[in-house]
Amino acid sequence: QVQLVESGGGLVQSGGSLRLSCTASGSIFSFNTMGWYRQAPGRQRELVATVTSGSSGTTNYADSVKGRFTISRDNAKNTVYLQMNSLKPEDTAVYYCNLNHWFGPEYWGQGTQVTVSS
Repeated sequence: QVQLVESGGGLVQSGGSLRLSCTASGSIFSFNTMGWYRQAPGRQRELVATVTSGSSGTTNYADSVKGRFTISRDNAKNTVYLQMNSLKPEDTAVYYCNLNHWFGPEYWGQGTQVTVSS
């Protein structure tokens, strides 16, 4: 089993910044992808950004956040970060941390609310 603990959500004005953190603990396999997804009211959960394990740390971003959000990870701490700059009201959502083992199960965090006021 793996536990994912998120932090860093909150209320911010349009144009502001927030940083989300997610720390994984438990039975974590070496080959995995960690990332962030979000779900706004009445909408489906969508990918925000992901980063692979290992020294390469390949990243992937949704078009809507490219140039504004940056994902990074500290493999020694099993922690993934999402730096969110130039936030817009449409970024308002519950943000979920995800750990996807390439050859095993997938896990989700409990979610953290991000609210951007106009």
